[in-house]
Amino acid sequence: QRQLVESGGGLVQPGGQLRLSCAASGFNMAYYAIGWFRQAPGKEREGVSSIKSMGEDTFYADSVKGRFTISRVNANDTVYLQMNSLKPEDTGVYYCATLQRVCKACVLDPTRYEHWGQGTQVTVAS
Repeated sequence: QRQLVESGGGLVQPGGQLRLSCAASGFNMAYYAIGWFRQAPGKEREGVSSIKSMGEDTFYADSVKGRFTISRVNANDTVYLQMNSLKPEDTGVYYCATLQRVCKACVLDPTRYEHWGQGTQVTVAS
């Protein structure tokens, strides 16, 4: 059964850091781009970052550029999101998802992604 499992969320103070993991099972993650998304209470789900299947290209929302870094280790079927200099507005549930066909205009569009994990909560507060 195809599954994505996110982990690494938690409560952190502003300026702190977290590293999220997205682990795949039941399929070969190397065939897919993987995206990270977040959803704050009362807000729509938004794209945060994405990485192509071999890691050859990465994409970031303007709000996280220079602070977040996405990476992947296909041998371990895992994608990571290193989040530094966290801000209260980064708070939300973070999800990872698969994308089969990448296009620059759609790479952070959640409606283009096929399979989703259950999410991990990130709370940035003092």
